[in-house]
Amino acid sequence: MSKPQWERTVTVTTAEQTHALAAALGEVLEGGDLLVLTGELGAGKTTFTQGLGEGLGVRAGIISPTFVLVRIHPNLADGPRPGGPDLVHVDAYRLDSSAEIDDLDLENTMDTAVTVVEWGRDRVEHLSDSRLEVDLHRAVGGEGPAPAAAGDVLDFDTDDDDEPRTIVFRGFGPRWAAAPHILDVTSPEKGN
Repeated sequence: MSKPQWERTVTVTTAEQTHALAAALGEVLEGGDLLVLTGELGAGKTTFTQGLGEGLGVRAGIISPTFVLVRIHPNLADGPRPGGPDLVHVDAYRLDSSAEIDDLDLENTMDTAVTVVEWGRDRVEHLSDSRLEVDLHRAVGGEGPAPAAAGDVLDFDTDDDDEPRTIVFRGFGPRWAAAPHILDVTSPEKGN
């Protein structure tokens, strides 16, 4: 497993802040970008993806693709980024291997869309030479961030409550040689 080129940690205290941070990130994403989201039940993966969609200017109505595995949200011609990339939202929770990911035919949209894969770690790295990993952790009983554990249950709840979240961003590959400036501005901790 390769090491990230950089890491940034951001703490948010509300679902609105999670959404706003992702919307700002969505404004700088390009077709061909691969994001891998990891987080336990209720960590805010769907809220984060909804924010990305807003920043990308895609059609509203983003929900978790848990049962359909893949949802495509087209860019809006009259939105904030006309002609920008579509959003391909994937839930890889029930997929056991990179071969099952390949069966989804994501390579048909990888060059032109922004692809967000929930539960994709150790399953999608082969899809691109660059990726942005986003780990969302929620505080449990005020004890600080709880790491995602193997066997976590599916995130059926699209409502994100307002408890603090720690979001860790890691950049891999040439596309993410440097952290997006939005993370430099908002991040109290800076990695290498």
